[in-house]
Amino acid sequence: MFTVKASLTRIPRQKRREVVENDAFAAFARRIIRAHGRRVAAGDVEALRDLVALSTNIDEAIGEAVIGLRAFGYSWSEIGTRLGISKQAAQQRWGGEKP
Repeated sequence: MFTVKASLTRIPRQKRREVVENDAFAAFARRIIRAHGRRVAAGDVEALRDLVALSTNIDEAIGEAVIGLRAFGYSWSEIGTRLGISKQAAQQRWGGEKP
């Protein structure tokens, strides 16, 4: 049986990873959602349910993001500040979710 020193396999945790394309990616997602709304508005009533379902997908993505940020080391206070809510409100909303 082999043993490995934990210090050799640990990945150091950093506060923030630099991701350059986040703003552009979010803008792209907003354009797609607006375009989907325009398609529905142009008479595609069958797609209305899919458009409404996107709100559920967005809520799930926000929950996943918050859980990931907590695992990455961000505090409830830091997350709440970014969302414009108190740390208590952030913790109440997402604190019970499991990854």
